[in-house]
Amino acid sequence: MSTEVAVEVQGYCAPEFQSVHEEFTRNFAERGEIGASVCVTLDGEAVVDLWGGTVDPETGAPWNEDTIAVVASSTKGATNLCAHVLAARGELDMGAPVAQYWPEYAQAGKEDTLVWMLCAHQAGNAAVRKKLEPGDACNWDLMVDLLAQQEPFWKPGHRHGYHATTIGWLVGEVVRRVSGKSLGTFFREEIADPLGLEFWIGLPEALEPKVAPNVHPEGGFRLGGDAPLEIDDTTPLPILVFANMGTLPQGTREMHAAELGGGGGIANARGIARMYRPLALGGSYDGVDLVDADTLANMGRVASAGWDASLSLYSRFTWGFYKTWPSQIILSEESFGHLGAGGSTGFADPSTHMSFGYVPNAMDMLLDTGRAQSVVDAAYRCAGYRTRAPGTWTR
Repeated sequence: MSTEVAVEVQGYCAPEFQSVHEEFTRNFAERGEIGASVCVTLDGEAVVDLWGGTVDPETGAPWNEDTIAVVASSTKGATNLCAHVLAARGELDMGAPVAQYWPEYAQAGKEDTLVWMLCAHQAGNAAVRKKLEPGDACNWDLMVDLLAQQEPFWKPGHRHGYHATTIGWLVGEVVRRVSGKSLGTFFREEIADPLGLEFWIGLPEALEPKVAPNVHPEGGFRLGGDAPLEIDDTTPLPILVFANMGTLPQGTREMHAAELGGGGGIANARGIARMYRPLALGGSYDGVDLVDADTLANMGRVASAGWDASLSLYSRFTWGFYKTWPSQIILSEESFGHLGAGGSTGFADPSTHMSFGYVPNAMDMLLDTGRAQSVVDAAYRCAGYRTRAPGTWTR
């Protein structure tokens, strides 16, 4: 039986960012928000760090300062950042063949795939052709072997299509081959720990009590799952991408522990905003140097634009990051980051030295353009942007 609780938004908000507080509060009153956090940094300082609502509508348990949740595809920002950190150190050449680091990948028409193509959703390896069984996604070696062996869906570099889950294994395996560390370990040791992030790709068991479960409306969108039909050579790519995932039920310890770089990261808004903070400040923050200027430019420059073979709509991506496009969450043209199912959002805006993070637990749609957009819009107004023209925020 549901327990009625009054929503109390807690945390800090600088006076000049008060409209973010107002829109975040309105999300609970008017837009169906259940539990969430939002964080904004400007010039390296936290100007918004808010949280509120409940982690469980059935019990009314509150969303606390340290509550975390699965952030779905917002994880891709963290995964691709790992590759760029290696590139900035000179350990990974984004223009080199993938096979230079992962020799087994050079088969079945993928011999000429370049590393940046993995990041930019141009690799043609957007789904697994073989029907996956529940739990297969948690078996790293199985997944990278399947992706190395199979033929691409198109000639790498000749078109793009959202690699919804496979990008986590593709980019993650390159990170593992180059660094000698698993994706989750590299992210933790080289990025999350130095920056003090509440963000994990592969959650330690001791942190399970802090995780807010995803809340799905009856009959609504559910993240992950297994193909509800037979998989064969005629199965359309979009169905393979979004139905043939080999996952276990959301909320299970197995899923939280797995290093799912395409969509299994667990964080709060503070963790996401702090991850993007150095990228809004030229690549460094508080003595932690993540990337240089050239690498940062590659992270924000559009590499893939046009009709998306997986999403069946227009999309734009850089080497690993989302760039705003019509009908999705609208950012400035200078911004880059990533979105996730349910509306989780993170980005850096180097032009204003602003970073942003938003993490909800309500999974009422694939990519939220209501609750998330409301706080994004407020942040842009407070940061000095004045007009949200069609498709982007402008000054």
